Amino acid sequence: MSKAHSVADKILARLRSRRGQAVHSRDFAELGCATAVRQALSRLARQGAIRRVRRGLCELPRVGKLLNLPAVQSPDELVRAWARKNKLRVIPSGAYAANLLGLATQVPAKITYYTDGRTRTLGLGPYTVRLLNRGPKTMGVQGRTASLVFQALRYLGREAVTPQIVDRLRSLLSSRDKAELRRNLDRAVAWMRPVIEQIAT
Repeated sequence: MSKAHSVADKILARLRSRRGQAVHSRDFAELGCATAVRQALSRLARQGAIRRVRRGLCELPRVGKLLNLPAVQSPDELVRAWARKNKLRVIPSGAYAANLLGLATQVPAKITYYTDGRTRTLGLGPYTVRLLNRGPKTMGVQGRTASLVFQALRYLGREAVTPQIVDRLRSLLSSRDKAELRRNLDRAVAWMRPVIEQIAT
């Protein structure tokens, strides 16, 4: 087996181990020199074994179950892969956070994330994603689940957070998620604190 083929095989194995998660080319740095990795990625893309989402960002091709057509990853998966590559933190904004938690059924027309990086607009595959810079009040919430819940509750507002929504989140979240919420309780605004306490019980 040639070295190039060995690198390509290792790249495919790494992508499969990520279970469909988009991966940046820098994640393959230890598999070979930069030239070997670049050539292997180009070869795999030409063969259709991988799909390039954006410069340096790739994934395994997927086929939708209903229409048997090529499918792309969710915006959330792609944004998080991009953020890992750029060493930035991202948090889905309120409307999209509520959608990801199943509290809102409609995907917002404009997908927006908050970030500790600069404000910009990204093209990720078929999606256009707006990144808005936010300070510690927003970005200081630690943990993926806690950030989602905080943003979703803020988006829904005090009057719309019904006992049914509290029960749904309580049943949806794991004990680890609930512990994460409790650790961030001091970052919640006053009206959200008793709601989070109920969810985290």
